[in-house]
Amino acid sequence: MATNITWHYNLTYEERKAFRKQDGCTVWLTGLSASGKSTIACALEQLLLKKGIAAYRLDGDNIRFGLNKDLGFSEKDRNENIRRIAEVSRLFADSCCISLTSFISPYRDDRDKARELHKESGLKFIEVFVDVPLEVAEQRDPKGLYKKARQGVIKDFTGVSAPYEEPESPELHLRTDKLSVEQCAEQIFEYLKKEGLIN
Repeated sequence: MATNITWHYNLTYEERKAFRKQDGCTVWLTGLSASGKSTIACALEQLLLKKGIAAYRLDGDNIRFGLNKDLGFSEKDRNENIRRIAEVSRLFADSCCISLTSFISPYRDDRDKARELHKESGLKFIEVFVDVPLEVAEQRDPKGLYKKARQGVIKDFTGVSAPYEEPESPELHLRTDKLSVEQCAEQIFEYLKKEGLIN
């Protein structure tokens, strides 16, 4: 780490919150590929914005076109991918925006570190387990990734040739084989209201 840098303070979180009249937090959606994370995050972002609530979605695929385009899918690269996203999401939350992240984030330790980073900054971190049976995810397979993984074309694919460690105590557990996208987005919205993060 560079030694010739200094953190520059400006407004505190509480001051920003008073100006913006909104709390910031991170809603971290985790689950298998094709579980519905991004679709739910899109629906929730629209729901929040329509209510005049500042929100921004950080999507697993989209981030790899820019910020994380130098990373692959090895365990080490996946760890770094999530570390960077945790930092960026914390910045969004600190700006009094609701940050919506939709990443497979397969390793429990990486998600725990993201939570701890927010906790250290006094920011809420809401883990949402977007759960679906593997066979349902494979039936959906909108990008054809499971098929390629089963054929051996894609190595280290979560749920097939790489592990997914389910959250042990997420704030919300959504079964997308039983709930619609709208129902899932509404459940998260209501949770944010219950926690006093939105009106």
